[in-house]
Amino acid sequence: MQTLWLLILLGPALTCVHAADYPDKPVRFIVGFTPGGPSDIVARLLGQKLSELWKEQVIIDNRAGAGGNIAAEITAKSPGDGYTLLLGNNSILATNAALYNKLAYDPVRDFAPVILVASQPNILVVHPSLPVNSVKELIALAKAKPGQLNYASSGSGAAAHLSGELFKTMAHVDIVHIPYKGAAPALNDVLAGQDQLMFATSLSVVPHIKSGRLRALAVTTAKRMTAMPELPTVAEAGVPGFEATTWHGIVVPAGAASSLVQRINADTAKVLQQRDVRERFAALGAEVIGGTPDQFGAYIKKEIPKWTKVVRDSGARAD
Repeated sequence: MQTLWLLILLGPALTCVHAADYPDKPVRFIVGFTPGGPSDIVARLLGQKLSELWKEQVIIDNRAGAGGNIAAEITAKSPGDGYTLLLGNNSILATNAALYNKLAYDPVRDFAPVILVASQPNILVVHPSLPVNSVKELIALAKAKPGQLNYASSGSGAAAHLSGELFKTMAHVDIVHIPYKGAAPALNDVLAGQDQLMFATSLSVVPHIKSGRLRALAVTTAKRMTAMPELPTVAEAGVPGFEATTWHGIVVPAGAASSLVQRINADTAKVLQQRDVRERFAALGAEVIGGTPDQFGAYIKKEIPKWTKVVRDSGARAD
């Protein structure tokens, strides 16, 4: 009995010691999308830096499919011991609940928010062979050829899909959605001219815009990108009120000790403050955010109703 009471009294201290010693073995960092896409780029950058900081390997585990739901379900069913991280995004944590009839996880109940890493605009890009140089010209062409233009996305329910559906609704055009199992294969087909356009994350397309392999028409944020200030917003360019962003953040399975969550938050915040990390994000058009676990949790809860409305207004479904 004395031992039991001692363990109860020392519980918080033992948890702190555990957090202080964390990690003492490799950490799995789950990504819900294919290698080479924006989520994968973010995870690999963070994983490398956290490995250096922790002196333990951070293993990137790509579990693509179902708009990130496969990765989310795996994470939700994992132990809350800090050795399974998920790079969540607006699809997994905000929009999928409205897009899918049934999810095997709850984006609020089944995860403990750790830190909001970064946000980035989507950029409306077209293959150079498409004879348009502005959003207005794209709309005019789409209206002249209803159902003949294809837009690629990283999967049904992904941010690129919803951006396209929102564009269709607000611009009153008929363009055809072509879903892929990840941003990388979708982008490859746009680069090849197989699909004509894409609402792609800045992380994945800025290099191709600079090389001339893609033509950028506009950004999807309310304000212009610092990295490409000459590029208008979609709202400025012909669709007033249009706005859609992509964000990435780390969550762990629910039940993780608060001290562990705080430790991972603090260490990730250190990584995000490193100059080369910030320069890498900035070069790709992403804004580093950071903040506390509570702030990230509040952000998720605010995003869910916002995107639920977009899904309902557009009529988009993923199943």
